[in-house]
Amino acid sequence: MAQNPNTPQKGSEGFLKKLINGPWFWPGAALVIMLAFLMASFFTQPSRQVDTNVGLQLLNDHQVKSAKIYDGDQRVELQLKDDYKKGNDNYGKSVRFYYVQPRGDEVAKAMESAELESYTDQPVEHSFLGSLVSLLLPILLFGVLFWFLMGRVGGGSSVMSFSKSRAKKFTKDKPDVRFSDVAGVDEALAELEEVREFLAEPEKFTRLGAKIPKGVLLYGPPGTGKTLLAKAVAGEAGVPFYSISGSDFVEMFVGVGASRVRDLFKEAKSDPAAIVFVDEIDAVGRRRGVGMGGGNDEREQTLNQLLVEMDGFDGNSNVIVIAATNRPDVLDPALLRPGRFDRQIGVDAPDMQGREHILRVHAAGKPIANTVDLAQVAKRTPGFTGADLANVMNEAALLTARDNGNVIDDRAIDEAIDRVMAGPQRSSRIMNEHERKVTAYHEGGHALVAAALRNSAPVTKITILPRGRALGYTMVMPQDDKYSTTRHELLDQMAYAMGGRAAEEIVFHDPSTGASNDIQKATDTARKMVTDYGMSAVIGSVKLGGEDTEPFLGGGGASARNYSDETAAKVDAEIRALLEQAHDEAFQILLENRDILDRLAFALLEKETLLENEIAEIFKDVRKRPEREHWYSKPTRERTDIPPVKAPSELAQEAQKAEEAPAEAPAAPATAPTVPVAPAPVAPTQPLPPQVPLTDPDADPTVAMPTQQYPNYPAPPAQRPENGTPNQNGAENERG
Repeated sequence: MAQNPNTPQKGSEGFLKKLINGPWFWPGAALVIMLAFLMASFFTQPSRQVDTNVGLQLLNDHQVKSAKIYDGDQRVELQLKDDYKKGNDNYGKSVRFYYVQPRGDEVAKAMESAELESYTDQPVEHSFLGSLVSLLLPILLFGVLFWFLMGRVGGGSSVMSFSKSRAKKFTKDKPDVRFSDVAGVDEALAELEEVREFLAEPEKFTRLGAKIPKGVLLYGPPGTGKTLLAKAVAGEAGVPFYSISGSDFVEMFVGVGASRVRDLFKEAKSDPAAIVFVDEIDAVGRRRGVGMGGGNDEREQTLNQLLVEMDGFDGNSNVIVIAATNRPDVLDPALLRPGRFDRQIGVDAPDMQGREHILRVHAAGKPIANTVDLAQVAKRTPGFTGADLANVMNEAALLTARDNGNVIDDRAIDEAIDRVMAGPQRSSRIMNEHERKVTAYHEGGHALVAAALRNSAPVTKITILPRGRALGYTMVMPQDDKYSTTRHELLDQMAYAMGGRAAEEIVFHDPSTGASNDIQKATDTARKMVTDYGMSAVIGSVKLGGEDTEPFLGGGGASARNYSDETAAKVDAEIRALLEQAHDEAFQILLENRDILDRLAFALLEKETLLENEIAEIFKDVRKRPEREHWYSKPTRERTDIPPVKAPSELAQEAQKAEEAPAEAPAAPATAPTVPVAPAPVAPTQPLPPQVPLTDPDADPTVAMPTQQYPNYPAPPAQRPENGTPNQNGAENERG
């Protein structure tokens, strides 16, 4: 292609524009003007000043040729007949001196007696240009200084960009993150893939009358990959992608944030299609009318402008807004309504399969030993987010490099998991033998109580090595991911949390401060059971207290109390009763299994760390606690022993066993009648479903269950509200 002849000219114009908009141009220009004014003043006064007595002596000695008196300045300019010299200094023929008002008569007499060729009186003349410069120069300097400082406060490279948008524009080649680099969030990927597909093939949706959501809100705990998803959209979209943080809108001057919002959407609308990503939108999108400042502060003005831009009279169908936040509960309802953020996608911690995929993504490019099973690593890291798993693989690589190794093995990954969960090992902390023994019995008490309970997850690791702020810890890991917790499981959690304190009381008869963290966890669990989960027969199924999401103007950041003092006393009594019950249960378990507790403590003192297989060998003779009794929130309610229906998978397993049974079991007598077995007990109030072959899934009543028969059937786990539900994917009790 031929070169454009105007290119050099455009380049020079661009350079000139960049120079003018630069941060140092205007201060430099003001400095040049000030220097020019000073130089002009300097050159307008070529004569040199002498003392007043010298000037009068020159007049009295008749050495002056002519003189000029400036009345307003009390100044006398003298033109001498010869050069005036003072020592080695030659003042020349032009000198001046000043006098005060009382000496005016003396100066006038000296002028009259000096026999001058000419002299004149010069009144004060003010130059218009000089007056204008002297008036405007300070104002100009102050204005330039103010503008320059505002440009620095705004963070921009130009003083003219204070109210401009700071969004970074990315092309399809940058960033280089793709959907294939994101794992563990399949649902969010599917939703965002639809956005990308709409931008690439809008006809596929518009022919059916569909409209793409104007806004997509990604919410979830930190580290789950919300920003990474946005980067992947930027890499896959093929349209301009604008990225900005919510805090970039907020400034100390009212109106600046709203101006930046307008500038951002104006720039985005100039493209045929564009995506705007706002990270941490809760910085600007908090609920209006709360907090300091009322309704006129800068943040609310910025939010109002954002609401108008997203869904105002001026439609912007070509701009899609993607936002991310950790606090969707504090966002303004007007921001979350359909028409603005039509689609809200929860990005939670990945499940076991998702963790395995994430580990494989971060293991790519690293020398992993053949003995490392990433599926087992995913099983050992329940509750870990994508950022945690990335940190695990990075820590494993760093540990391998520290040991001058060439391959990342299981030892490095196991140490990396411990470092991410509890911090680095504190080898410098040396405990005496008594403290080691107390720690061994404390952690052994946790593990033994957990092993003796019926609703507790298996113990996978025990250590008495100090790590982080803990002197030791016990790891309890479930076999599968859990998304809800039963009352019996919560009671078991409190019991094994109190196991460490109970072991110290039984063995040493003098408990230590190491159980403070355990008591706090048990107390929090008991309080939630009473006030949040409705698991107290005394209080009932009542939610006590409200979540205070705005800790301003009297809010303390904790739950607001909305019940009486009498109810508060009952709550405290119930919490105390639950804790005492858990403590007594742990105490009884340890008394019944004292021999196993001593054996476990000796193994910990000898090896310091025990893994799952070694723990299982020690616990093979544990005396289990009986099953807990069924619980009803109100004892007077009618009880029923009808079990739940069997799931299709359970029916399929029973059918498979029934097909395999005749080949192994002896043949039944010919006279024995054949009695069909119902797939599951059915309540007397329910009509018995017709018996159909299990090979026809369409006719199986358990596959397609009529929803109108079960109006209160619980939602699937992915749709259940998770606020207040403890995560039972992994738990640990630590002493420290």
